[in-house]
Amino acid sequence: MEQTTGKSGTAAMFSGQRSLGRILVVDDEPDVRKVVRLYLEKTGYDVIEAEDGKQAVREIKNGENPLLVDVILTDIRMPKLNGLEAIQFFQTEFPHVSLIVLTGFPDLTIATSLMKNGIIDYLVKPVEKEKLLTAVAKAMEQREINHL
Repeated sequence: MEQTTGKSGTAAMFSGQRSLGRILVVDDEPDVRKVVRLYLEKTGYDVIEAEDGKQAVREIKNGENPLLVDVILTDIRMPKLNGLEAIQFFQTEFPHVSLIVLTGFPDLTIATSLMKNGIIDYLVKPVEKEKLLTAVAKAMEQREINHL
């Protein structure tokens, strides 16, 4: 796995800039993860990557203390543990974390069901930078509301 805390996310912390939040990006396509990571890091977020749901679960449950993330951005169709299974796990174990779906195979029925069950947004690849950043900002706001 390519952890990106050594990239601009950490650079922002050392330069005195405060991170806007930590995002876990779960996608089996390395190019998609890279583009999303670059968009988010340039905006000021720290990004952690996972190539499938199983690795995402392992990352977030690593060690005695769960990884603290603000938003999880996940694909649906992935090997090992797919996005729907990962979403169910995250909603059960980490209900305070906002979830966004990013998929290359849009399905209106799945999208409607996910939105009714608390997903913040359902984005279709290739996602435009502004749509992604708007969805993440909305997810961060929702996280803040949930903490009140």
